[in-house]
Amino acid sequence: MRIDILTLFPEMFRGVFDSSILKKAYDRKAFDYHFTNFRDFSSNKHNKVDDYPYGGGAGMVLSPQPIFDAVTSLTEDTDTKPRVVMLCPQGEVHSQEKAEELAEEDHLIFLCGHYEGYDERVRQHLVTDEISIGDYVLTGGELGAMVVIDSVVRLLPGVLGNEESAPADSFSNGLLEHPHYTRPADFRGMKVPDVLLSGNHANIEEWRHKQSLYRTWERRPDLLKVKELTDKEKSWLNEWENS
Repeated sequence: MRIDILTLFPEMFRGVFDSSILKKAYDRKAFDYHFTNFRDFSSNKHNKVDDYPYGGGAGMVLSPQPIFDAVTSLTEDTDTKPRVVMLCPQGEVHSQEKAEELAEEDHLIFLCGHYEGYDERVRQHLVTDEISIGDYVLTGGELGAMVVIDSVVRLLPGVLGNEESAPADSFSNGLLEHPHYTRPADFRGMKVPDVLLSGNHANIEEWRHKQSLYRTWERRPDLLKVKELTDKEKSWLNEWENS
């Protein structure tokens, strides 16, 4: 996978891309990334990338020309059409499902905005996806891009090492993840559930499934409204609701 990031502040990404899973994934050539400072594409003699909004109002708006030209420079020599992802508060809220969808692509371009946002023509004629990481406003799109890229890259083949890790993550099957325990089995009187020490894998899997469902019912019941439940899951929910 190739990832291009259009940003006025490429230095913000260094700590994230040079650490942990993203660094290991890059070293293993699971993905490649490039930064493009779209200020370098400004046709303005002062290299400005923003201007006052038509109709008045507070703040400045990112001009279309530098962004269009920057994206063109990344796509003019390729036959494939990349997904162009705009980070903005108006986009769809990012999800595990969206991360899995983007992980299937060969080329992603992320637009990191600033100021009052983008000229609408960028949104209408250049962007394929608009993504928000939550109902709040950040200073720029860089932090949002880091979140989305991390969620996508960890799904690429071989990145996590253990191929079972990603499918077991919260939200991957529509439920929150079950509780985890490790040594010691008894820590200051707080004990690991007996079933996890039993060695009975069928019972362990059922316990994890039930705990995953319970945690979702307790913390994120909205997720269950769109999940198709089995008869066993329905019986567990009925048990908790009537307890």
